[in-house]
Amino acid sequence: MNDLAKDTLGAKQAPFGLDFNTPALRRKRRIRGLKDRLAGWFVSIGGLTVLVAITLIFFYLAQVVAPMFQGADLEVRPAQSPAWLAEAQAPLVLAMEEQNQIAMRLDVSGQVQFFEVKTGELLSSQQLPLPAGSSLVSVGHDQPGSRRMALGLSDGRALVLQHNYRITYPDNVRQIAPQIDFPFGEQPIELDPQGRPIEKVAVNLNSGTLMLAGSSGSQLNLVSISREENLFTGEVSLGQDRIELPQIADPIQDLLLDPRQLWLYVINGESTADVFDLRKRSLNGRYPLLKDAGNRVTAATSLLGGISIMVGDAEGGIRQWFMVRDGDGKSTFQPVRAFSLGTSAITQIIPEERRKGFIALNEQGELGVFHSTAHRTLLTEKVVEGAALATLSPRASRVLIEHDGSLQRLVLDNPHPEISWSALWGKVWYESYPEADHVWQSTSANTDFEPKLSLSPLAFGTLKAAFYAMLLAAPLAIAAAIYTAYFMAPRMRSKVKPVIELMEALPTVILGFFAGLFLAPFLENHLPGIFSLLLLTPVGILLAGFLWTRLPERLRHGVADGWEAALLIPVVLAVGWFSFAISGHLENWLFDGNMREWLTNDMGIPFDQRNALVVGLAMGFAVIPNIYSIAEDAVFSVPKSLTFGSLALGATPWQTLTRVVILTASPGIFSALMIGMGRAVGETMIVLMATGNTPIMDANIFEGMRTLAANVAVEMPESEVGGTHYRVLFLAAMVLLMFTFVMNTLAEMIRQRLRVKYSSL
Repeated sequence: MNDLAKDTLGAKQAPFGLDFNTPALRRKRRIRGLKDRLAGWFVSIGGLTVLVAITLIFFYLAQVVAPMFQGADLEVRPAQSPAWLAEAQAPLVLAMEEQNQIAMRLDVSGQVQFFEVKTGELLSSQQLPLPAGSSLVSVGHDQPGSRRMALGLSDGRALVLQHNYRITYPDNVRQIAPQIDFPFGEQPIELDPQGRPIEKVAVNLNSGTLMLAGSSGSQLNLVSISREENLFTGEVSLGQDRIELPQIADPIQDLLLDPRQLWLYVINGESTADVFDLRKRSLNGRYPLLKDAGNRVTAATSLLGGISIMVGDAEGGIRQWFMVRDGDGKSTFQPVRAFSLGTSAITQIIPEERRKGFIALNEQGELGVFHSTAHRTLLTEKVVEGAALATLSPRASRVLIEHDGSLQRLVLDNPHPEISWSALWGKVWYESYPEADHVWQSTSANTDFEPKLSLSPLAFGTLKAAFYAMLLAAPLAIAAAIYTAYFMAPRMRSKVKPVIELMEALPTVILGFFAGLFLAPFLENHLPGIFSLLLLTPVGILLAGFLWTRLPERLRHGVADGWEAALLIPVVLAVGWFSFAISGHLENWLFDGNMREWLTNDMGIPFDQRNALVVGLAMGFAVIPNIYSIAEDAVFSVPKSLTFGSLALGATPWQTLTRVVILTASPGIFSALMIGMGRAVGETMIVLMATGNTPIMDANIFEGMRTLAANVAVEMPESEVGGTHYRVLFLAAMVLLMFTFVMNTLAEMIRQRLRVKYSSL
């Protein structure tokens, strides 16, 4: 044997005489391995970056939302004891102006002092023009923010005055000039014809009509005064009308007037309120304010807007009341919610001038900060020893307390009192509502508006829109994916699948525009046709399939396998044309020419043109490509060996589909449904343009809704940065993020379990 033969036999031979261990191939494998590792690192880093980004978004949203749930803070400033205060008589009224620079003090002698809040320095002093021989007996305040009050005198008359603050800017320096005005003249107005002291007084000015209520013991007097000014001469004339009301036997403890001058609340005895209807000039009813027999009312005031009455008692309780219409349409005085401040008697309740909040003081010198709508106690703190007189600044940022000849200044930080978990998610009994309800209404035209910031109708609307969209999209997309991947001919599949996936590129704003301007009125005018289409389409397809089986085999075999679906296109078009063609006739025969009125009047089902049906059709059309594409890939990726093996064992194609293919592809199908659900939950433009944006909680398919995403898109440009409304919108975005995150996490867990369960097929 020669040397060449020995070398050939001794060398390690590769199959077919090929050598896979050459330097070039080794270098290529090293490069390919490096690329694989780099790609793996890149994908891992990319995935971690996405997780970090989502985490940062979550923490940013939490950082914006968290301040809403913090309580109020109170900072105590050094007390002041100015010399002029030691010489003044007992205080009757204490108030501050808008800028927290100047305060007003009225004592029992009728002396008005204006002084610096920061230093306590006396700026000016003025004696009220009280009639000779008369003295101040009582004081009654108009609505919060009006700075208007009525002083009850010992001679049966009342003096109406208003403390105002004129602001000027000489040499670009702000100067505030306080003054006392008498809008109805300096002459007191007669309340009690017999000249008895006015022990309690209430005042309200509405549309130029002044209403004064005063009491002397159990005697109730009510006067309405109209003020007219001559445009040419400037002369003011007053018209007076005495209103006679049924008298009561118990001594009157407090009087409160409704700002609309509809109701007069008379708190008498120790725990009873008589409510008078000023339109009918009659007693509406007598209502017990307290449950405990030994308890008594110690303070009462009206909140901003005058609808709610806050009543404090001797045991530290505070209860909110307002008028509510019962089932028979009669207005009754109802207790709504209760608060508590210590165990001693409430001495003063001071409402905020711009929100539905209030502060309260009790006999032990404890201060409480509350908000009525949110039913929230934000702060309770002892500020002085014993009873005192306090006032709250117009911006609710300063509290001034006079106690034992000194002035105590407090800085109050209470930016978001309107928010609580119950106000966001629970039913809230809002003012003038017959019962508690979920309501979203963030803004209004009037200043005494009660914010209604319940996220429940928005979350409900989000789920409602997603439900109806998935009700249309899920069966169509999954069925189409199964048919395309399992039954359809490859050539036809290569044309159908790209077309359906191309639908995803259609902008949702176009779909929303089309749904709002065309689809909504079209559905309203063709309701019988829509329901006929939903009923007749499956019937038409089944009938077409039955007729197909009855055709001669020569014709049936002339159509290639997998191309039968093309024959259904004219069937669906014909059914659609027939359904809308008979729509008008069905409406005339069955619904007296108007199905919408029949639904509303006969069935009691409200109908809104932009409703959930419109959203379901438009959003379902947008979601179908997502679900279809992922589900189709999952079904098509099932190994052919499983399909052929099942068929080889004698199973029919349908049995193979239901017992092998769908089970194997179930993780992918489930992922498709969850991704489609996430897309429907987060959709904005379609629901924004096609729903009417009505934040109501009604599962009716003919009613609209407002979703979390649409609400953020609509109201974020109008919200004040850093305000409560702004932060609530961020909370809505956070809820949407958490919902999709939890839903996707659960979906992934279920998908993994399905994959493990059916991986052995």
